[in-house]
Formats: sequence, C-alpha cells, structure tokens
Amino acid sequence: MDCNRPSCTTAAHPGERCMSCKVRLASVCASLAPDELALLDSLAHPTSFAPKETIFSQGDTAQTVYNITDGMVRLYKLLPDGRRQIVGFAMPGDFLGLAMRDAFGFSADAITPVTACSFSRAAYSALIDTKPHLLRRLHDYATHELTLAQEQMMLLGRRTAEERIVCFLLAMRERWSKIGRDSVTIELPMSRQDMADFLGLTIETVSRTLTRLAKTKTILIVPDGVRLMDTQRMANMAAA
Repeated sequence: MDCNRPSCTTAAHPGERCMSCKVRLASVCASLAPDELALLDSLAHPTSFAPKETIFSQGDTAQTVYNITDGMVRLYKLLPDGRRQIVGFAMPGDFLGLAMRDAFGFSADAITPVTACSFSRAAYSALIDTKPHLLRRLHDYATHELTLAQEQMMLLGRRTAEERIVCFLLAMRERWSKIGRDSVTIELPMSRQDMADFLGLTIETVSRTLTRLAKTKTILIVPDGVRLMDTQRMANMAAA
C-alpha cells in the first residue's frame, strides 16, 4: 500500500482520526474509549480502492481486517459452475474479515470509490484479547450478521419478486439511516445485475418489477437510486 496517498496522512494527534471518523458510532469501534481509540488509530492503515478494484478474493489468506469508512463494496461467492452469488453489500461502518478464518470465504470488490481502515489481522486479534468490551461488540455484530443471513434465506425462499425488491429497498433505507443518511431517496450504487444476483432474480425481472412499482407510484426511479413514495404500502408488502 502506498502511504503517500492523501488518504494515508497521519492524524495530528493520537486517536484524532478515529474520533473524527463519521461512521465510528455505527461501527464496532463505538465501544472504545478515547485512549483506546488512540491505540486503534495507531494500528490503522487508511487506504482506498477505485470502482471495480478487488479488495480481496475468495480463498485469499485472511491477513487483513477492513473497516469501510466510505463507499460501497460488493461481496460475492463464486460457485463451482462459475456462477456468481452476491451475498451482501458492505457499507460505511461495516468490518470485513472479522470471522478470523485462515482464508476469506468470499470475494470483495469496490462498487464506488471506497475508503477503509485496514488492520493487520494479528494486531487486531491481539487488541481484541485485551479489550473484552470490544469482543462483546464484535459478538453483537456477528449476531446481527447471522440475523441478516437468516432474513436473506427467507427472502429468497418465501417471497415473490416484488416482495423481494420491496424488502431490499426498505433494508437499504434502514442501513443508510444508521449512518446518518436517512432519506426517502435511497442510494443504489450497485447495478441492476448486482441486485438480481443478490435477490435470486434475473435482471429482466428486477427491471420490470421496479418499473411496475414506479407505475403504481410506490417508488420514483431517480438517478443512482429510488425515492419511496408509498412507504406504508411497502411496509405492508414486507410484512406479508
């Protein structure tokens, strides 16, 4: 990593970079006191990735942990027959590599320009060993991830195409809201193909369904996203 990049400049005071991080309170770092943030800051290596750049690949040795601070990351697995299954989208505040396995179980690449703090896995593990409250926060985070995985299984197995897309849009709104970007207009930097791969649909079905939702004035399609026009109807569909 080239630390002559602007994103790799050192904070003026220990912990300043972490204290001023706009996603700190939405991340596992929220459990750390100011002096602990200074320690975390000393371990962090800010880096950036261009759109479509690979952050890591499935099967790579997991030597690094990443905290996404800006942008969106596509997470996917390659199936034995060569098909791609998107398993999620990482957003600001999300950590990648916390499973602490010897190898990454999925691939990650940048959808938009992405900035992240990277940590040596060994150094991060050592920090966790000395900070029980950080370990509890990680446990909470892992529990949340498991809940999302269970919801995704139900989404793919029991929902119509329209219900899958509505649930996806509401979930994305909630995720943006957690990092202070609450709006009826939902940013969707991923492609329609990405959405299709994530929801177990074809790109044609995704496009037709979005158009149908727009015609019923449930949503309004805008550049790089959608605006929710009838959230009550969407909530009713999601609860069905």
